[in-house]
Amino acid sequence: MDIHSQKILILDFGSQYTQLIARRVREARVYCEIHPYNCGSEFIRKFNPRGIILSGGPSSVFDRGAPVLPKSFFDGLKAPLLGICYGMQLTAKVLGGEVERSGKREYGAADLEIKKPDPIFKGLGKGPVRVWMSHGDKVRKLPPGFVSIGASGNSGICAMRDRKGLVYGVQFHPEVAHTPKGDTILKNFVFKVCGCKPVWTMSSFIEGAVNEIRSKVGDAKVVCGISGGVDSAVAALLVHRAIGSRLVCIFVDNGVLRKGEADKVEATLKKSFRMNIRRVDASERFLGKLKGVTDPERKRKIIGGEFVRVFEAEAGKIKGVRFLAQGTLYPDVIESVSFKGPSATIKSHHNVGGLLKKMKLGLVEPLRELFKDEVRLLGKELGMPEEIVNRQPFPGPGLAIRILGEVTRKRCGILREADAIVLEEIKQAGLYGRMWQSFAVLLPVRTVGVMGDERTYENTVALRAVESVDGMTADWVRLPYGVLERVSGRIINEVRGVNRVVYDISSKPPSTIEWE
Repeated sequence: MDIHSQKILILDFGSQYTQLIARRVREARVYCEIHPYNCGSEFIRKFNPRGIILSGGPSSVFDRGAPVLPKSFFDGLKAPLLGICYGMQLTAKVLGGEVERSGKREYGAADLEIKKPDPIFKGLGKGPVRVWMSHGDKVRKLPPGFVSIGASGNSGICAMRDRKGLVYGVQFHPEVAHTPKGDTILKNFVFKVCGCKPVWTMSSFIEGAVNEIRSKVGDAKVVCGISGGVDSAVAALLVHRAIGSRLVCIFVDNGVLRKGEADKVEATLKKSFRMNIRRVDASERFLGKLKGVTDPERKRKIIGGEFVRVFEAEAGKIKGVRFLAQGTLYPDVIESVSFKGPSATIKSHHNVGGLLKKMKLGLVEPLRELFKDEVRLLGKELGMPEEIVNRQPFPGPGLAIRILGEVTRKRCGILREADAIVLEEIKQAGLYGRMWQSFAVLLPVRTVGVMGDERTYENTVALRAVESVDGMTADWVRLPYGVLERVSGRIINEVRGVNRVVYDISSKPPSTIEWE
């Protein structure tokens, strides 16, 4: 069965949780896509979804300029619909119900009382069911033809459906982890209401992607830049599966990689998978350009710009290249089609658009339908080693944005050694796979210390360890004191130039994961 024949359309109203809805549906092995709420009836007709989900959003239905759907949208429904939070309020208002501002706004945990048995609540028991609320409006009066199927302490209409069982609405967020049985509710909607089948698997994805790449590329050569990260490595491996040696991978060593990274990645892809890899040592060039630069955005632009120039020069030596392969992921695609318009600021090192235009290359993006966790599953399916598949995210500008202040060869060496100790001890403690990122940062701060009988005045290293689902938000990890003690002791004893180690206990927001 075609993996795209059983699909759910998610219409985005700007909720911070919209991607989580998609992730939950994908985890149920059903394909789905996120599109702006105003994508239009013609697009929806061609998309031909088995079901539609309206996301929540930051707006109130009473706001001037709030996103809306015409009544004709609901009149023309051919697939079941689930409105979540704002999606429910909008559905109720457009179809003739009444929405009011809550006398008591509801943010946080609440208990759902199931008022009527319903397929969407199958497997939840008799309740009450713990759910997560985030709203300031509520449905006061149901639209004609609707019944209330759930209530909370703050709302008599916390869940509703029409009598045909085609249109549903829930005031809470089933997609978030704080609604423990939310995945059951979403699965019930997808399978029991929409009638989807769980055919979205990585093995079926590979088969379709390989055929698509072969059809698009023909007998041409494809060039791909690999960085040591999971995305570029998996993208390259998938394209290699499709066209073999006609894929040429270019590994640019920019001088700000982790310890032994270039050798490790090259050995894995070249020896284990016999991929065609060209390694370019441009470390002197990059470090020369970074000399005296302390501004984070300038660092990013320099590294991004130099990468394009080095990559372009190397790719230009290869005859018959007509395509560029990239590890673009689905969150990048979603950002570019947000109903609010493309993101105003894209990190400079991600911008390789000029390369396509100048070299007149077509674009191959085999991962553009996938989330990060799906990329890891795909890598495993393709036989990629665990060490690369489950590697923590590493920023494009590398150590340059973990070295606060000027980036020099000496400072890179200090951070490289400290970072290697952090990763070694985290792995030794069995914690590496439980967190999103763990790394060291070299601060532009020197402190007084005593080592042996001598007074020292040397560098400070900060440790950063966070847990996260997708990097959009993150909390600092409560590392065991024993691990912190070993990391600190080893860095101070083994890394020349460091006499103090501190631990970053900031969450995102308000801080970011990286320091620059």
